[in-house]
Amino acid sequence: MPIEVPEGVQVELNGSHARIKGPKGELERTFRSEMTIRLQENVLTVERPSDAPKMRAIHGLTRSLLNNMVVGVSEGFEKTLEVHGVGYRPELDGSDLVLNVGYSHPVRISPPEGISFEVDQRARMIRVLGCDKEMVGQVAADVRKVRPPEPYKGKGVRYQGERVRHKAGKAGKVV
Repeated sequence: MPIEVPEGVQVELNGSHARIKGPKGELERTFRSEMTIRLQENVLTVERPSDAPKMRAIHGLTRSLLNNMVVGVSEGFEKTLEVHGVGYRPELDGSDLVLNVGYSHPVRISPPEGISFEVDQRARMIRVLGCDKEMVGQVAADVRKVRPPEPYKGKGVRYQGERVRHKAGKAGKVV
């Protein structure tokens, strides 16, 4: 499947190394040397040497990673987290995210390079933004790990749209 390169995105290929620049940032990655990456008339294509199952898998992975790089530098990625619980709230302190989630102290999370946070205090939502899909997902997982949702009351940090299975607790025990 070819990857269309939108306007404003520059692609530099050096053998199996790709560097992609766009309005949202710059990404670079080295791929397996068996795959051939070509750029012709603003279309990226990945070719494999054979139809062996391993080569087919690496081909799909390479194509997917390249597509994520192109989409990331042109549009960017985001993950949205919700904070549930009485007294739980997220705040921004400069670029750092400060979470008050029931501990005796606030938890401060500094974003790595290329990642930014946005906080909606009224809706208690945290948005993790960046151009690297892998990094955005990892930072969102790290934020969620501070206080994962618990199954009895559902309090904690969860992904937007994530369903938490509730348990009955002691009162729901059947003899």
